[in-house]
Amino acid sequence: MSNLNNEERRIARSYARGEWKSVTNRKAEVRRYQSYVRDAMQKSSRVNIRISPQDLEGMQHKALEEGIPYQTLMASVIHKYVAGRFADKRD
Repeated sequence: MSNLNNEERRIARSYARGEWKSVTNRKAEVRRYQSYVRDAMQKSSRVNIRISPQDLEGMQHKALEEGIPYQTLMASVIHKYVAGRFADKRD
């Protein structure tokens, strides 16, 4: 593990702890993520926003978990919200 960077070591340790799970329906998951990318690629405007460093870091971690760029995840969240498909988890 000595030739890995910090992020790669963190992922390797996570894998060794058994925190990674196999996808039950790989084809469906691939289609789902392809739709995210398709939606994100249909961009027509650039937007600059200011967010807290904690929110950006959280978004980057979520994107890493999903295996997609954080900008794509942010675009997907906004798209789902505008389309009325964004579910808010409230207890």
